[in-house]
Amino acid sequence: QVQLVESGGGLVLPGGSLRLSCAASGRTFSSLALGWFRQAPGKEREFVAAISQSGLRTDYPDSVKGRFAISRDNAKNTVYLQMNSLKPEDTAVYYCAAVVRPAAYYSSVYSSRYSYDNWGQGTQVTVSS
Repeated sequence: QVQLVESGGGLVLPGGSLRLSCAASGRTFSSLALGWFRQAPGKEREFVAAISQSGLRTDYPDSVKGRFAISRDNAKNTVYLQMNSLKPEDTAVYYCAAVVRPAAYYSSVYSSRYSYDNWGQGTQVTVSS
């Protein structure tokens, strides 16, 4: 079991930036493939970003590509989501997700929410003037 705790959400003006953090515990951090998802009221949970165990591969949907960046710090057991040029449609609860994978999958990234079996409690991001 992996415990995930997100932080860094808040209210930001359109065009602004936020950095979300997710601290993980319970398993060796380097064995985790990680992702960020978001869910707006009345909508399905959607993929935002993913990073491989190695940290060398990332993936994003077109809606955030070029604006969001996922990164990980294995020394701090933390994954980050840097969000720039925020838009009102980015407003949602943002969730960190993790899955333990064998070393053979060291470079794999996962964009489906069904690939993950550990989730944080979420952090609210509101983009509004």
